[in-house]
Amino acid sequence: MSNATIQTSRDWLGSVHASLLAWWIPKAALLAGLFVSVSVRAVIWIFALIWMGTACIMNARRCNRTHCRYTGPYYLAMIAPVLLLGIISAGIYKWMFLAVLILGGSGLIWWVTERAWGKFS
Repeated sequence: MSNATIQTSRDWLGSVHASLLAWWIPKAALLAGLFVSVSVRAVIWIFALIWMGTACIMNARRCNRTHCRYTGPYYLAMIAPVLLLGIISAGIYKWMFLAVLILGGSGLIWWVTERAWGKFS
């Protein structure tokens, strides 16, 4: 079995169930969190970011998925602005901007890193 085959078989993104659990459900929670109070939103977002960041880091260790090495720390770093917006009780437009930054930023990281260095590195 080639190294690429082993990496692909260990990649959680290759499994619909693992991908849903690790990333898509937490991303949906981020969006759903826009419809609750600021304090509840901050808690939901922090848990979702910890969950996704940890999943990315674990997936990067499992299969060397390139973008996961960068999106994992990115998700964890995005906890800081969530805490800030939660403390200052920011308005919905700031939260929407942060949601776009988090989701769009992780998509951009995925696109750039895998085009520059390949799917697995």
